[in-house]
Amino acid sequence: MLHATAPHTAVSVPRGERLVSDPTPVIDDLREESEEVDRLVAGLDPAQWALPTPAAGWTVAHQIAHLAWTDHSALLAVTDADGFRTLVEGALNAPHTFVDEGAEEYAGAAPADLLARWREGRAALEKALREAPAGARFPWYGPPMSAASMATARLMETWAHGQDIADTIGVMRPPGARLRHVARLGVRTRDFAYGVHGLTPPAEPFRVELVGPGGELWAHGPEDAPQRVTGPALDFCLLVTRRAHRADLALTADGPDADRWLDIAQAFAGPPGGGREPKGDTAR
Repeated sequence: MLHATAPHTAVSVPRGERLVSDPTPVIDDLREESEEVDRLVAGLDPAQWALPTPAAGWTVAHQIAHLAWTDHSALLAVTDADGFRTLVEGALNAPHTFVDEGAEEYAGAAPADLLARWREGRAALEKALREAPAGARFPWYGPPMSAASMATARLMETWAHGQDIADTIGVMRPPGARLRHVARLGVRTRDFAYGVHGLTPPAEPFRVELVGPGGELWAHGPEDAPQRVTGPALDFCLLVTRRAHRADLALTADGPDADRWLDIAQAFAGPPGGGREPKGDTAR
């Protein structure tokens, strides 16, 4: 689930083939990403937990509540198919509000209790993903997912909501190697982004060349593809999670379809929401 801006929320689902065969590395990175976001909020006072974030209607508490609620949903998907089916029925009955309702329910707790709930839930999910049988696939609010795909989706969402929190409290987070999971997911959800906007995906793959945080090249797609996207990996991740407007990012598209993709790209399923407004002279 990903609250893009307001109240349109979405369900994170990797599409296409499995992202990685061994889930251990991405589960390790999910833990580290969660711990980084944990450090952002652990020292906040109650007034800071109540600060409004860039996601309209959501405070810092709502951001953590949403992560806790979605981790619980993922845990049910991995360990209790019947319990998860009940959640899906609730989602079908309220497709545009159920994510916000879940966040609102959890956000009412005292900050210390909410933080403890998130820590307990994410630890339980990590254990379940590590113990999942090889090749197992689990139900979700879209196509079934492997343990690796589930962990990738949770990492993407944790990073994105952590960015909302960092923006709110004025913290600059240095990008790291874990972003490669977000970037890969953003590339693999290309066709979904076209579909959710009622557009036919291009038949040919794009070449995506991103400069990682250490200056390394993260390349996806055929080297000789006629259409391509290039730029910093951080900017691409901000774009596909809709945490920044394209106009504020140093991404370049060669080819009309690739250019169109940068206007609609998203690494999560469901309605895209309104996105962020361009910052203009205050851009990154």
